[in-house]
Amino acid sequence: RAYRRQLAEKLRGRELPLGARYHVFVDPPGPKIGNGGSTLHVLRCLEDLYGDKWTSFIVLLIHSGSGYSQRLPNASALGKIFTALPFGDRVYQMLDLKLAMYIDFPSHMKPGILVTCSDDLELYSTGLTETITFDKPGFTALAHPSDLMVGTTHGVFVLDPSSFSGKGGLEYTSCHHFLHKPDVETMRQCGAVCVRGNSSQLSSSGDHSDSEMDLECVYTDSIFYMDHSIAKQLLMFYKQMGTLSCEIDAYGDFLQALGPGATQDYTKNTSNVTKEESQLVEVRQKLYSLLKGTALNVIVLNNSKFYHIGTTQEYLFHFTSDSKLKFELDLLPVAFSSFSEKAENLDQSASVIQSILEPGCSVGPGSVIEYSRIGPEVSVGKNSIISGSHINLKVDVPSNCFLSSLSIQINDQVKYISMVFSVEDDLKRSVKSLSEIHSLRFFGVSLLECLELWGVKVSDQLFSSENTRLGLWTARIFPVCSTLSESVRMSLKILNSVQHMSAFKLNGFKLLSVEEMLTYKDVDDMLKFRKQIYDEICLQRRKEKSGL
Repeated sequence: RAYRRQLAEKLRGRELPLGARYHVFVDPPGPKIGNGGSTLHVLRCLEDLYGDKWTSFIVLLIHSGSGYSQRLPNASALGKIFTALPFGDRVYQMLDLKLAMYIDFPSHMKPGILVTCSDDLELYSTGLTETITFDKPGFTALAHPSDLMVGTTHGVFVLDPSSFSGKGGLEYTSCHHFLHKPDVETMRQCGAVCVRGNSSQLSSSGDHSDSEMDLECVYTDSIFYMDHSIAKQLLMFYKQMGTLSCEIDAYGDFLQALGPGATQDYTKNTSNVTKEESQLVEVRQKLYSLLKGTALNVIVLNNSKFYHIGTTQEYLFHFTSDSKLKFELDLLPVAFSSFSEKAENLDQSASVIQSILEPGCSVGPGSVIEYSRIGPEVSVGKNSIISGSHINLKVDVPSNCFLSSLSIQINDQVKYISMVFSVEDDLKRSVKSLSEIHSLRFFGVSLLECLELWGVKVSDQLFSSENTRLGLWTARIFPVCSTLSESVRMSLKILNSVQHMSAFKLNGFKLLSVEEMLTYKDVDDMLKFRKQIYDEICLQRRKEKSGL
């Protein structure tokens, strides 16, 4: 619903191309099925909606991430694809930038499906006469030069040396086989490592001098296209499978089956899998049988860079440091915000997005403030993220603080809740039993110690998850409040008690976990708060123009 509501608003405001059809498809209920399972489900939804006509469509499929954006929780409630970016006179969001980046693709694309994710950007430059064309049968993927360490967390192409020279900005070649998050030794053994000089060349495994090491790269994945004959085969496979009960990776499980060098060894390798289900190996083997022998065409973009903005650390780095992305997109320190020149000690490396900063507040280096109202006696430390919050008390928000506020609806009443963590806390980490929760860390302190300070008992009711996922994501430690500013005040007190090891009892409050907040979220109220900030900034600008 959050996605549909935001899409409808953007279309009403004529912020998106009006000639396209937009759909939001939700994964079927039941176990998580991964972005590969979601891809199959979308094909099914398109056929249900359009019958055979869907095979004549050019489709952009953006995996928007589940509600579990655990590594960038400020994107959890309203979706990663609607993440605000620090530029544009009405702030641009990830969706706007994606559509702008891909605007030339449809006119050079045969009917098929272009698959991408919502938390990455691919910036590239090509010659005036060079065109990215998706018109070959099978799969076609973009490839970007990356250092070897980047390759260990991405897909890596082993390119066919007979069809790849490494010259020019753009080159069409084919992939011998595809490696998914390989270690450096595997990249070398498989011949994926290239030496970049005046031209890239595939290097044979063996000795490397220091000067060569500096120029080594691998070609990593980002978006890929499949033609409709492949899409139809995958849809048929999905129908035959009936119900999926495991997570399939659209990159790892589709692309590793492709190319003449593919083997089915990967089907049994579950080292990169978050949760191993009994059905996974069987599904992979069936996908391998279905796709083996299919071509994996690669469009090598030598002047390109792939950026991932899916974690708090990446988000802070790209928006606030002297990052290449900041330079290339001309990201602003203050984007569409109300900001009194007299007042703020606003560090030049901070990033303020659609927010109101009142005279007297200060924001430290490397911090991001988005969709928030910051009062005159607020000091925000360095390297922090403040999202959707109203802070109107005299307070020092500590460095490395992550603070994000949500509107929720409980018993038909709008309430407010704010989550607070360290930007370095691992919200994905979980343990299986209450006896292990001492190993979970909240702002660097054992969760067990924190619970004692807050007067919260360790029991089965402490976590919202019914199974054995006991972690910061499922811990019921955040109080429900009647106003937005009060929820911020309470969460900052929780944090203050941990930093000063002083008791702050949470008795008498209804406590929720982040997992539960997202279940109860009130999308309309959160968007209303953003709209109030937007309207106030517009009014302020009109006053400034008329000299009032």
